[in-house]
Amino acid sequence: MTRKPWDLAFTAEPTEVAVLRRAMRLHLGIWGLHHVTDEAQLCVSELASNVITHVGQGTPATLAVAMNGVHLRIEVHDPDTRALPTLLDANADAEGGRGMALVDAVAARWGVQLRVDRKVTWCELTTGLTSPNGHVEGPGVRRAEALLDFYAGEKPPPLRPGHGRLGRAVSEESVITLITDFLHWLRAHGRDVDEALDRAQARYDAELDG
Repeated sequence: MTRKPWDLAFTAEPTEVAVLRRAMRLHLGIWGLHHVTDEAQLCVSELASNVITHVGQGTPATLAVAMNGVHLRIEVHDPDTRALPTLLDANADAEGGRGMALVDAVAARWGVQLRVDRKVTWCELTTGLTSPNGHVEGPGVRRAEALLDFYAGEKPPPLRPGHGRLGRAVSEESVITLITDFLHWLRAHGRDVDEALDRAQARYDAELDG
C-alpha cells in the first residue's frame, strides 16, 4: 500500500478543527490505520487549537500528514515563529496548558521546527506497521494471505467438507472464520469492508441466477 503525503490548508478557527479531524479519519481509513485514528484526531485537535489560542484566530495554517518510516507524522504549519508550544505541568483543574501534555501522552515523540517564514509543530505516532507501505500484522490477516496464496497458485483451499452433523458444523465454523479473516485483510489494506460484502453478495446472487 502506498501512503502518499497529503496536506490541507485551513484558517485557525474553532469550526475548522472538526474539518481537520474528519479529514484525518478519512485518510487513515484509506491508509488502513484505523487503530490510530483516535490518537491522530486528538493530536490534530490540540495542534490546531494551539494556533487558534496562541497565534490568533484567522491565522492561515496548514495540516501536513505523512509516513516517517513506520511512524505517522502530523505537522501543523503557521507563520508565527515566536509563539512556541510549551509542555506545561498542568493539573487536572487547569483551564488551559494541557494541549501539548495530551500530545506528549499519546505521541512517540513531538517537537517544533523553526523555518524562515513559519514554524512547524509536529508529532509522530506509533502505527505498529512492519514497513512504511505494509500493514499491521495480525493472525487473521496472516491466515487470509496464506489462503490468497492458495488461490493465486490455483491450489484448492485447505478446507474440506466434514461428514455428519458435527463435521458440517465444524466446516461451517471454519468458513465463517475464513470470511472473517478476509474482512480483516480488506480493512488492513484500507478497503471498505461493507462495499466488499455488497459486491460479494451481488456476485453470489448473479451466479445463482445464472
